[in-house]
Amino acid sequence: MEQQAAPAGGEWKNHLCGCFNNFQICMTAFILPFVTFGTTAENVGEGHCILCAAAYFVPGLNCYEWLKIRGKIREMKGIEGSTGMDCLTIMFLPFCALVQEAQEVDPLSAPSAMSMGRN
Repeated sequence: MEQQAAPAGGEWKNHLCGCFNNFQICMTAFILPFVTFGTTAENVGEGHCILCAAAYFVPGLNCYEWLKIRGKIREMKGIEGSTGMDCLTIMFLPFCALVQEAQEVDPLSAPSAMSMGRN
């Protein structure tokens, strides 16, 4: 199968501080961040949800995996950024980064016909 090239210069669907754009993801990330982490990892093909959720509790491994996941999301969606910026975002705004990533790859957050503008 051929992979399609991601569009260059894209942006995140949700701003870093757009935590409440999807209240369910926001509350899950607040109460059970390891579940959100594992689900996001599985959604981008970085591993099984349960194993990645367990990796959330292993210092060092969690940072490595998180950087891989965020980088993969940027690559898949053609979002501008760098590993350095990803690292700073994860270090200083971990909750916001977790929610932003989950919203970006959540299959239920995909635009639908109901959300399209009408003429």
